[in-house]
Amino acid sequence: MSSSPQPLEPAGYSLAVPPPERTKNPTQTAVSAPGIDTSTTDSYPREATADDLAKLRHVAGEVPAIVWLVAFTGAAQRFAFYGTTVPWQNYLQNPPGDYLSPGALGFGQSTATTINNAFLFFSYLTPLPFAIISDSWLGRYRTLLLSLIIFVAGEIVLLVTALPFAIKEEGITLGGMIVAMILIGLGQGGATAVIFPFLGDQIPTTSPRVMRDKRGEVVVTNPKLTIQYVFNTFFWMINIAALATLATTSMEKRFGFWAAYLLPLCFLSVSIIPFLLWNRRLAKLPAQGNILPHAAKVLILAARSGFHLAVAEPLYQKHHYGRSVPWTSAFIQEIRRGLRACRVVICFTIFYLCFNQTMNNIISQANQMELSGISNDTVQSLNAIFYIVLNPMIQAWLFPFLSHRRISFGPIARMTVGFVLLALAMAYAAGTQELIYRAPPCFSQPLACQSAKVVVDDDKTSYRPNEISVWVQIPLYLLVAVGEIFGFVALNEFAYAEAPTNMKALVKAFEQFAAALGAALGMALGPVSKDPWLVVMYSALAGTMTISGAAFFGAFRTYDTHWQANKIVEDLERTTDDEVVVGKDRE
Repeated sequence: MSSSPQPLEPAGYSLAVPPPERTKNPTQTAVSAPGIDTSTTDSYPREATADDLAKLRHVAGEVPAIVWLVAFTGAAQRFAFYGTTVPWQNYLQNPPGDYLSPGALGFGQSTATTINNAFLFFSYLTPLPFAIISDSWLGRYRTLLLSLIIFVAGEIVLLVTALPFAIKEEGITLGGMIVAMILIGLGQGGATAVIFPFLGDQIPTTSPRVMRDKRGEVVVTNPKLTIQYVFNTFFWMINIAALATLATTSMEKRFGFWAAYLLPLCFLSVSIIPFLLWNRRLAKLPAQGNILPHAAKVLILAARSGFHLAVAEPLYQKHHYGRSVPWTSAFIQEIRRGLRACRVVICFTIFYLCFNQTMNNIISQANQMELSGISNDTVQSLNAIFYIVLNPMIQAWLFPFLSHRRISFGPIARMTVGFVLLALAMAYAAGTQELIYRAPPCFSQPLACQSAKVVVDDDKTSYRPNEISVWVQIPLYLLVAVGEIFGFVALNEFAYAEAPTNMKALVKAFEQFAAALGAALGMALGPVSKDPWLVVMYSALAGTMTISGAAFFGAFRTYDTHWQANKIVEDLERTTDDEVVVGKDRE
């Protein structure tokens, strides 16, 4: 990306975009940008001109209903994933028979955290083979359907081996857990690889159009803002789905783990039905063929010349080596765009390392605090609740506020804000852990001292937590939720827009590879994921996240300028192409 004009397009958009008015309301005064003559236009919408693109405020366009069907299916899969996996920390860590701390396998916190991170590592690696299968053979629809079937099979295995008779036989429960982790990890990987590209495929590719918004302002619709809107809303739906943990963690404590696993299984199975019934209305782009051999050859040629992709250009190869290559210059440009997306994606390794703490160590931290009658893994639902409440507020207020003032807030800037917020969350976790270590009765050895021992029903021994309320964790989940809103959504928006059509699933899989590296680092932290080292661990994560955020912004801040400029160039090209077509039709 080279020197670009001052970005004219705002990064924000309205959360709810009304249907465009087909006729001009004679009683309504049009609000328009300076220099735009709206009096000569009798009706809206109409095709945008270059002048419109430069001077009018940009907003998201209309979204077809079929988009939300795909989004619902993806959210249902996440409902099942979160509802199933959040109870796993207790399932693995605690022994059976303890009412205060429900469990099944009794491996302890350190081992349970390591196993959980191993599962995350596996589930983050599996998108790669599914992405290759999707892009080169099955296509995204059939790959997604196959992944959902595998996921359901894993849920069935987990449910059967978590029944009371099976938990009494440790071998059955452990064996079932291993098989279930493999199947659920495969299903999750396949769904993750294709759901975002498949969702994006359902959004029509249209040229920018001039329309009136609900306040009568003349605006221009922008396809990239439509993608941003859809992805933001999908993440919002995912976090509503994550509230499954409220139900499953309560059922885990009241009825047993089998009940906690039954609910996600039933919900996902029923949710697949409309996806099958309306599948003919879905946009199903055909598989593009396996581009990996050509991509590998291009990268090898570039590596031999100091990683300059220009040497792989067909004309360069013909002129310097007298040979023809089976790819085009457009393919080289696509590789360049894909690599640009991958450079940003790989920087999220530390982001995932910190975010994953909320799925294991932060849950265990809650178990060391006074729970006021709830399960320790129920508190994790605060993350989803904050996301559900704050995401619409940010989309409806912050982004339009910036948009009206023509303040650019591109994806790199938003990702950087996400880095900062997650660093603050880890710092807060360290402070919370220090408060736990200062509280009686067990101080730096929670749930492990004689003074905390209590006798519960059936003369069984348990241990009461340190005297500090679990609600101290509330600000931590607030910071994580807002960090997700700015970090993950912007990452997926950037990766989808930058990745070539035949590499979108592959780039998404690479994002999961970065998450796998984060999980691997979490496994490496397993030996210190226990008392009394937790304060040091959280503090180190906070410091690492801060340094990563600063380095990230320093390395990629210029991408936002190019991002805005390229959007305008693409819109101009799209508008020009439409005008050429119209001119030919008139001739």
